[in-house]
Amino acid sequence: MSPRDKVRAQKLIEVIKHYQTKSGFLPGLSTTEHLETLVAQLIDSLRRVEFAYHIRDARLDPARMDPSSNIFDPLRAAVLRNRRGEYDEAWWLVFLGTHFGKHAVDGWRLTRDIYGKLGQGGLWDWATISRDPSVFQTWLAANEVTLRGEDGISRRFSNHRKYESLRASSDKGTAVILASYVAWVAPSRTHANIVRELHKSVGQDPHSVFAALYKSMDAVQRFGRLGKFDFLAMLGKLGIAPIEPGSAFLKGATGPLAGARLLFGGERAANLSVQELEARLIGFGQDTGLGAQVLEDALCNWQKSPASYIQFKG
Repeated sequence: MSPRDKVRAQKLIEVIKHYQTKSGFLPGLSTTEHLETLVAQLIDSLRRVEFAYHIRDARLDPARMDPSSNIFDPLRAAVLRNRRGEYDEAWWLVFLGTHFGKHAVDGWRLTRDIYGKLGQGGLWDWATISRDPSVFQTWLAANEVTLRGEDGISRRFSNHRKYESLRASSDKGTAVILASYVAWVAPSRTHANIVRELHKSVGQDPHSVFAALYKSMDAVQRFGRLGKFDFLAMLGKLGIAPIEPGSAFLKGATGPLAGARLLFGGERAANLSVQELEARLIGFGQDTGLGAQVLEDALCNWQKSPASYIQFKG
């Protein structure tokens, strides 16, 4: 742990202990090992949020937008598109990056080759796919064998998306998912229109708009709790949408819910309702200065090994 992180860890230990003095003992932190491991996971989660902020603010090579380049990156590309006022493309790139994910070995290769049409000319950009998503399904059917590695290039979904499919004929596959996203936006409505509509209906509070978007995205196929949370949180962190999660959205969660139960109940299966855990987690986050994104991520990883730190990369 770096000197900076050691200082941060000590401060986190102090604020967590202060919280317990004020609000009561946390059963999940009954040992020093549990507390120190949670703090280590919190620091990892803070770093991930801060890295997204770094991407948002950094000088970026325009080649990040080019899928023919080895340095293509959908998140950095989204930031660059957003800076140009190309908001629909920025949202679309974050969606693709979330759907396919960044594989630990293959990196963004799957996103890169699909977005870039395998170098065949043109892009599967927002303007193209939103005109007629069925054309993408036809293209995927013609190219899915290549995308699965027939050409010797490995292209895999990330660990969080490892159960997704490239099979064009599947009613749960990528083509259906992308088409359902287009239907959710409902062109000629734009992503900016979606936000403006929600500002009129729920106000401009970033937490309220996030929650409304989260609920409306039930219409996107195979984008469950984690997919929606990660996608919307990334849009906020990258400065593409004025949104931020106000809670960890524990309903339907597995790891984060188990982590919250462990923290407040002492066991991963503690008999505490989702509603109670959400309320207590919000209070914990407010008192410690830790946001919902950090807590959601850290608790998920901490509950896997609560007494011994393991680094998780997603």
